Amino acid sequence: MRRALRLLTLPAVLFALWYAASLGSENFYAPPLRTILSAFADTWTPDRLRADVLPSIARLAAGYALAALLGVAAGVAIGANRRLRAAAEPLLEFFRAVPPPVLVPVIMLFAGIGDGMKIIVIVSGCVWPVLLNTVEGVRAVDGVLSDTARAYGVTGPARLRHLLLPAASPQIVAGLRQALSIAIILMVISEMFAASNGLGFTIVQFQRSFAIPEMWSGIILLGLLGFALSELFRLAERRLLAWYHGLRDASRS
Repeated sequence: MRRALRLLTLPAVLFALWYAASLGSENFYAPPLRTILSAFADTWTPDRLRADVLPSIARLAAGYALAALLGVAAGVAIGANRRLRAAAEPLLEFFRAVPPPVLVPVIMLFAGIGDGMKIIVIVSGCVWPVLLNTVEGVRAVDGVLSDTARAYGVTGPARLRHLLLPAASPQIVAGLRQALSIAIILMVISEMFAASNGLGFTIVQFQRSFAIPEMWSGIILLGLLGFALSELFRLAERRLLAWYHGLRDASRS
């Protein structure tokens, strides 16, 4: 309860300030917050949520899961092999420096304009923080633990399961957290180019038809979705890294 109050206090204050400051607004592009909230209730009905929000969440989940799988698998392979890491590092730095939105027209040429294109766009941006954090996590495995595992003949899948993944998991989770925010951004961008549904598509349609309160309501909904996903990730992280947080708390006390 205390944590919920801490999380909601600042947003509630900011919304109250926005509400008060915009009460007398006559600006067409910055309507009063009460108008936006009224449009929110009228616009985002259960039917609209099913038609536009659920497809966006499905693309986001598919792209994010695929990026996590590819990033962890490639990161473990590169991080555990010095020669492979030396050969791959220049290529990784090159592709990491390319902004994913720039690749959208190129991806559309090869993948079309369907859901596959949107998932590939999400993967193209999310895979890098996961991959690079996994590489660094595997590289940072304690040398004593690594030598002990080798001495006891712990190799192959057993070494991966009992040594590399647990030791690298804090950095892998850090990469996954970074990738989550990138995934939300790329989900919206991919739906702005060529789509018939989704949050990004709907917000752009509202903007093009000058339905400004509805456009703002979509932006607010997108922020709420990002907040909810962040909190879900935090809960999963606390469960997955319970041992790590316990060790860190014990070292502080």
